[in-house]
Amino acid sequence: MTPGLYRGATRLASPLIWLYLARRKAIGKEDEGRIGERLGRPGLARPEGALVWCHGASVGEAVSVLPLIERLLDRCPEAHLLVTTGTVTSARIMAERLPPRALHQYVPVDAPGAVKRFLDHWRPDLALWVESELWPNLVLESRARGVPMVLVNGRMSERSLARWKRFSGLVRPLLDAFALILAQSPADAGRFEALGADHVRAAGNLKFDAPALAADAAALAEARAMVKDRPIWLAASTHPGEEVSAAKVHARIEAELPRLLTVVVPRHPERGRAVKEALEAEGLSVALRSRKDRVTLATDIYVADSLGELGLFYRLSPVVFVGGSLVPHGGQNPLEPARLGCAVIFGPHMENFAPAVEAMLDAKAALAVADEAGLAEALRSLIGNEEKRRGLADAAADVARELSGALDEVLAELDPYLAATQRPSHARA
Repeated sequence: MTPGLYRGATRLASPLIWLYLARRKAIGKEDEGRIGERLGRPGLARPEGALVWCHGASVGEAVSVLPLIERLLDRCPEAHLLVTTGTVTSARIMAERLPPRALHQYVPVDAPGAVKRFLDHWRPDLALWVESELWPNLVLESRARGVPMVLVNGRMSERSLARWKRFSGLVRPLLDAFALILAQSPADAGRFEALGADHVRAAGNLKFDAPALAADAAALAEARAMVKDRPIWLAASTHPGEEVSAAKVHARIEAELPRLLTVVVPRHPERGRAVKEALEAEGLSVALRSRKDRVTLATDIYVADSLGELGLFYRLSPVVFVGGSLVPHGGQNPLEPARLGCAVIFGPHMENFAPAVEAMLDAKAALAVADEAGLAEALRSLIGNEEKRRGLADAAADVARELSGALDEVLAELDPYLAATQRPSHARA
């Protein structure tokens, strides 16, 4: 596969895009009112002056760069910042959290016509791509127009490396399009270099610098009153299969922990009703947050299928299992609960956060389990033992502090590119 072949194939496939988007819209994965943005048709006017464009695939990437976005706008007081993502959930979160002078649009589908319309309208002066989602037409057309590009918080797993090696004729031009690649770790940097990338630096992981997740004070007080003094644990950011595992673990240990409440926060809130049905099939009493169900003493599991409330449930639950780790997904961020004083447990599939996991295990700041039986045993050892739980949580908080610092390093690397956007001659026709 070469760039020319890819461009030709996506041009031929363009008539099928409406069908693709219509199918996604039918299952709630597209925003009906903003579907034009996916075709490159702008939903907002371009602000005057310099525009920095930042693209992240979905919620995790977009949230991880919010502190970076705020610092960029501080450094460039006359510039605006455009954030693009591809998911409905990320758009909602960006609408709530983006600071003034920052705008959100959906990323266009990677078809030549949509890409051309997007770039014709927005004319970015600098593009920052986050982590690992590289759309060939969008990357290469941006380079052809002279847009400087930096890959920020770059991540390249072993699996992605093997996949990209099969498309060497495409990946080398893509990586060459970036003036600089700032990788999350030396291991990630080495994998980018193995694909032929130049100008690669390991700057650290921005997810390790994120502030503690926020929580609405009134909602937290209401949740605490609802839960009262019941023993509680949280299965956070779960993926398909893990909710049923949480239910089976609950059934294993509830006899030893009377009135136990298990809280499940699905990674994708739209799965809430399906999760409830699956857990009820296990014979458990389930309450659903999106339906405003009350938690009573008869409730076994509370499914918190809400958006942007993970910080609330970390504060509510002293013991947290990090989802995406009992199934081969790669794990979610274990430092999020660590920052909020939780004792952290995760499964065997934590490849996406390997440096943090290694540091936490070395410091005895988390428990790693292999399966449902191991998770049940870890919960038994922590929920009833405040001293052990507090020791694990304090060690985790220390690791979270020690791993910070990537934001300042990334900003230092970006300064020359930001300075160029501030010169009077920066604007492109």
